[in-house]
Amino acid sequence: MSNRPANVSRETTSRVPGMLDSGSLGGDEYSKTGFGDISAAETPIAAEAERASQVLHPGSLNIPKPREQRVITIANQKGGVGKTTTAVNLAAALALQGMTVLVIDLDPQGNASTALGVEHHSGVPSSYELLIGEISVQEAIQRSPHNERLLCVPATIDLAGAEIELVSMVAREGRLKVAIQEANLAGYEIDYVMIDCPPSLGLLTVNAMVAAKEVMIPIQCEYYALEGVGQLLRNIGLVQAHLNPALHVSTVVLTMYDGRTKLADQVAEEVRAHFGDAVLKSVIPRSVKVSEAPGFGMTVLDYDPGSRGAMSYLDAGREIAARSVAMDSGAPAGPAGAAQERGR
Repeated sequence: MSNRPANVSRETTSRVPGMLDSGSLGGDEYSKTGFGDISAAETPIAAEAERASQVLHPGSLNIPKPREQRVITIANQKGGVGKTTTAVNLAAALALQGMTVLVIDLDPQGNASTALGVEHHSGVPSSYELLIGEISVQEAIQRSPHNERLLCVPATIDLAGAEIELVSMVAREGRLKVAIQEANLAGYEIDYVMIDCPPSLGLLTVNAMVAAKEVMIPIQCEYYALEGVGQLLRNIGLVQAHLNPALHVSTVVLTMYDGRTKLADQVAEEVRAHFGDAVLKSVIPRSVKVSEAPGFGMTVLDYDPGSRGAMSYLDAGREIAARSVAMDSGAPAGPAGAAQERGR
């Protein structure tokens, strides 16, 4: 018998309202599912089976497109918190459900490029050449072999020297923003741009923040989870004040959740108390499948679509899409601004 606290199941399987209950299907369709007289919320096994089926048959459910392109920077200067894992798996989850997603790999390690299965050896057009102005975004974009809607600007080892080269360049903080503005001209009709940052607060991360309107912060459910987040929020505030007034923390993702420990619950409560509604209800569990997937050049949704990790990222993608609808309607997406103020 699991020793997980009673509220964990609800937290890790919490869904966007209306997405996985009878409201997500027509009455006749829902009655034919085999559990039409029972809410999916009351039958977790049926809900898991339904989501796994949607991963394996991606045409079964499309999420609403945002009214305008969303550019999201995934940042946290603390290493090992799941930035790259979150970037590529959320991108895959959104692409699987009908979105066209561009992942820009700004980490010289190139892990996001590896997970998406695109070439990123030296000599391949990459984010380095894009930043220094040698190529256009059209020349840098590659399509992931796993999903035609999933695009990537890879990172090569050349990017390691970009910070030094950018120092002497004119408008060095806004070079990525100029390149992304051309992305709509590439003929891809991109709905989401996700920028994977290195674990630092240098010029690469500043470029990512200037280029985006939103910052997503992955925070692992472990000791010292909020260590350094205050400094990150202060840097976001500086970029907002001097370079990009539209920048805000729109999303916080809890990663590496281990339901066997009380510590994970305590960290989750602390993060939710600090960031409020900016924290996604969907929590990403610690999962061997999530860790194994990049070794095969895949996201976890391609590697093991029925795993808990894949299901969690699928749910997180739907939640992010639901927030797009809320933002388009003028509803507040969460008190992220207040969280930034508390971090100063």
